[in-house]
Amino acid sequence: MDFDFDAEIIEWRGPAPYLFAPLPPDAVDEIAGAATDLSYGWGCIRATGRVGDTDFSTSLFPRDGGYLMPVKTAVQRAEDVGLGDVIHIELSVGD
Repeated sequence: MDFDFDAEIIEWRGPAPYLFAPLPPDAVDEIAGAATDLSYGWGCIRATGRVGDTDFSTSLFPRDGGYLMPVKTAVQRAEDVGLGDVIHIELSVGD
């Protein structure tokens, strides 16, 4: 499953790095339909992504009926983004 969307970086006091991008509802619905097969535990799902010129691997965290994608410190620094910025994300989930 591939997704291409814009999201505002938010803060959530969960697992580090604390800055996340919420996935849009259409992506959440599609991922939720396959979550049983994709989750490696606690509802977390492995994914790969791209923000600007920066590629990264990550996990999606379930939160309040949706999913949050961590915006790693390396991505924040490489792309000069932070809390409140809107970023464009290319995300791949599953095979």
